[in-house]
Amino acid sequence: MRLALGVAYDGRAYQGWQSQASGLAVQDKLEAALSTFAAAPVQTVCAGRTDAGVHGLMQVVHFDTAVERTPFSWVRGTNRYLPADIAVQWAQPVSDDFHARFLATSRRYAYVLLESPVRPALEAGRVGWAFRPLNGEAMRQAAQHLLGEHDFSSFRASSCQAKSPVKTLLRAEVTRREAGAESAYWRFDFEGNAFLHHMIRNIMGCLLAVGQGTHKPGWIREVIAARSRDAAAPTFSPDGLYFLGPVYDAHWGLPTRTPAFDWIP
Repeated sequence: MRLALGVAYDGRAYQGWQSQASGLAVQDKLEAALSTFAAAPVQTVCAGRTDAGVHGLMQVVHFDTAVERTPFSWVRGTNRYLPADIAVQWAQPVSDDFHARFLATSRRYAYVLLESPVRPALEAGRVGWAFRPLNGEAMRQAAQHLLGEHDFSSFRASSCQAKSPVKTLLRAEVTRREAGAESAYWRFDFEGNAFLHHMIRNIMGCLLAVGQGTHKPGWIREVIAARSRDAAAPTFSPDGLYFLGPVYDAHWGLPTRTPAFDWIP
């Protein structure tokens, strides 16, 4: 039997999603919990890897097992063995031709940023921080230059293992919510067919450079055209980056949201 799971996690304590020799990756913790509950080894395939410090609101994985349990039992039983900052949100049987990674038509991320003269405290590790005022209209104009199919080499980490830097960005939206006299929460939403290693964090560095007036919105076109990491701004913090989850064809009948979605600004 093949099962799909939706998993939420706080990434601060982990070395990213992908299994590590140290055992300190989210995948390591999930597979250990699944294997304990199933009393048999379980290996998972995920929809999209996340970096160290990056959070997941609906990471989707699939795995094969001979153990027969109800979907609710898989949720409750696996969560019993998981640390408090990782939780299975749902479980659903799928056909053997379902693949969490290859069948995702797109992937969604959000970056949550606090604009404030004072660094975050309660939100530390869960939001990025900018202490200089940001120009929302300038960032929105800059983000539009990223839409469509491009060679995103300028936003690619040197350690990226993707076969091609050409990706298609379907959505790049910037919204703002007041958080006090001198503060605001900014949310940057991205959707694309796939993403390169550090791609969103490097895009965020560039958008903030525009928002703070260091560059004009049209500078983003120059960065893309350069196809060189040296042309872009420094990589921004992982703290406020959330993997919202993959998108699948509706016929699979998988959830598109989890309760974890609703707490971020």
